[in-house]
Amino acid sequence: MPRASGPPGGRGTALLALALALVGSPGGGQHYDYYGWQPESLPHGRFYGREPQCLDIPPDMQLCRDVGYKRMRLPNLLEHETMAEAKQQASSWVPLLAKQCHTDTQLFLCSLFAPVCLDRPVYPCRSLCEVVRDSCAPVMESYGFPWPEMLHCGKFPSDHELCIAVQFGNSKATPPPVSKICTQCEMEHKADGMMEQMCSSDFVVKMRIKEMTEENGERRLVAAQKKKVLKLGPLKRKDTKKMVLHMRNAAACPCPQLDSLSGSFLVMGRKVGGRLLLLAVYPWQKHNKEMKFAVKFMFSYPCPLYHPLLYGAGQR
Repeated sequence: MPRASGPPGGRGTALLALALALVGSPGGGQHYDYYGWQPESLPHGRFYGREPQCLDIPPDMQLCRDVGYKRMRLPNLLEHETMAEAKQQASSWVPLLAKQCHTDTQLFLCSLFAPVCLDRPVYPCRSLCEVVRDSCAPVMESYGFPWPEMLHCGKFPSDHELCIAVQFGNSKATPPPVSKICTQCEMEHKADGMMEQMCSSDFVVKMRIKEMTEENGERRLVAAQKKKVLKLGPLKRKDTKKMVLHMRNAAACPCPQLDSLSGSFLVMGRKVGGRLLLLAVYPWQKHNKEMKFAVKFMFSYPCPLYHPLLYGAGQR
């Protein structure tokens, strides 16, 4: 079966063309059933736990509300059977769009979280998954998150099957601009944004930086002995006594707030595999009302049950 592809342009136009091709082609449309290509992880045959239905993409489904079509299938292609579950899980991926790691990121994710409403499920092509993964996985790794197994590209159909192909981007991974600020150095300027970062972080510390080195594509920050732990999380005494923070994929990108190591810093991070990964860094500003408010009320902030995979400037 052919790929569903099209020239660069409006996303809605390409997907409308896909819909017309399916519905209007001989042997298509009403003749399709659910016994075509199936992902390896699911049993053959009808894989939905309930009869699929077409629903409007809700305005508060931020990931896909402007994807270019208005109706989606539910259950979706990630086996989310309720709209509440689909919205909740999709919300974790919204910050990745702000990173602009590949122009087809939204198309790929929404083809799974909010698949276009046709007579049969149409999955993303393996090549679409691969190009988005190769462009976005390094960004996710900077925050200590691997590319998830549920998006393993080997599960999706090859390009000669009926599937959604690369539409609006390049068929090759998008290299990050050399001048782009390190993801860990993109700062929120409002208290709510900072508190959301704190929610997603294992620990929050006010500290001075004794030294900074670069090695194996990452920066290594050594904290001075005197520090104030504002959120301890899973840290042990040995973690705080000799604190070393690692900034993944950050050796070649600029981080303006670390151009000078004088003064104190507010840092947030996660403990991954015994290492402390720095996720956000701010110069400490005692007269900054937004920062003071965030630090004072971070434990009373209503953190979401499912934290975002990523966060950073441009999310709001």
